[in-house]
Amino acid sequence: MEKLLNSMAENVKRIRWEIDEAAIAAGRKPEEVRLMAVTKTQPAALVNLAIAAGINLLGENRAQELSEKYEDYDKENVDIHFIGHLQTNKVKQVVGKVKMIESVGSLKLAREISKFSQKMDVTTQVLVQINIGDEDTKGGIAPSQVEELIRQMAPLPGIQVQGLMAIPPIWNSSSENEGYFARMHEILVDIKGKKIDNVNMEVLSMGMSGDFAAAIRHGSTLVRLGSAIFGSRNDQ
Repeated sequence: MEKLLNSMAENVKRIRWEIDEAAIAAGRKPEEVRLMAVTKTQPAALVNLAIAAGINLLGENRAQELSEKYEDYDKENVDIHFIGHLQTNKVKQVVGKVKMIESVGSLKLAREISKFSQKMDVTTQVLVQINIGDEDTKGGIAPSQVEELIRQMAPLPGIQVQGLMAIPPIWNSSSENEGYFARMHEILVDIKGKKIDNVNMEVLSMGMSGDFAAAIRHGSTLVRLGSAIFGSRNDQ
């Protein structure tokens, strides 16, 4: 266990250095970018090792998995975000456990989050997920519909729009992904400039293991990494 903790601590240290270097190269401050550990399929004991190694932000993909592992997490000084596809009938399993839901792509889902947030007397931060590559296999809303959705979500009690999230097509070239990241930043800046009440466009969640440096160049404030932190299954 100590060997695994040391290995994970080295991974976290290396990744933070790479994030810092990417931010500095982009003329940004390193503290502007948060590192998220994506915990999909990882047992709670391993996630707790990541927390001990310095991780303070977890990303959960599945409502059922979150419910099963939640009570076993060392949650002090740790934020949890929900980043996966969320069905409306699973919202009640998530609200109250997470600080933010990053994958909101419809008014129907936003209303359900609002309803359960009010029931639990909490404010749930949300990001609007954009389907920036127009892919049938991914959730999110079309870029042309983002502002309208945000204006509809803004008055809902119990939630607060904090920014945008996207997952660009993974099979495209790095130059094409740069274009997707740049477009996401443009949308964020445009909506932020409209100063919509109850909308705080400060979070841009994009970038994973293979492309987080490019995402940081284009304004990402939150990068989501899994195997780079936890290692492959064969390493565990």
